[in-house]
Amino acid sequence: MTRLGGEQAVVLQAASICLQYPDDRVREMFPLVRSAVDALPPGRARERLTAFLDHAALTRPGALAEHYVEVFDRRRRCCLYLTWWSDGETRRRGGALATLKQRYRAAGVEFASGELPDFLPAVLEYAATADLVDGLALLQEHRAGLELLRLALLDTGTPYATPVEAVCALLPGPSPTDVAAAKALARSGPPREQVGLELAPFPTGGAR
Repeated sequence: MTRLGGEQAVVLQAASICLQYPDDRVREMFPLVRSAVDALPPGRARERLTAFLDHAALTRPGALAEHYVEVFDRRRRCCLYLTWWSDGETRRRGGALATLKQRYRAAGVEFASGELPDFLPAVLEYAATADLVDGLALLQEHRAGLELLRLALLDTGTPYATPVEAVCALLPGPSPTDVAAAKALARSGPPREQVGLELAPFPTGGAR
């Protein structure tokens, strides 16, 4: 892996950990994540991840966990499941999830998590540890949903926006500045059709 590829993998793995429910196991990884992030070259991704880790270090574990639930389980506009943004709660989504599992399998990864395969932290871990090229391509295919998630988190005012900003900073081109521009990206940017993006209702929140 090239140096750039290694740096991208660090960003993706760090964001994956930061976006998981902050139980004891996840919080115990934060110091290691911080060391890896501190070793990154200066840039948007490092700055955004550092901002989240600074916040986590200054927040009581219980308060951080409560905030995670408040953001991702109780706010309909914040959804960590990428195919929801493209397919909504439709039959298409079942097919998209099955295709995603096949994609992991083709890269030698048997997805055995209790989460769905489109759970953003799982996608980020796949990109970081299994197939960086395909993982980045997968994120770009779901760029519109990822950007809508980023905008929703920024609108909420949560520090959890910062790991998503770090991921978006790795993808080509500037991020959309508003929801209309993100929806336009669904029509003109990513290579796969994003049919459900404008018509699907907002999600009920992610399960852990």
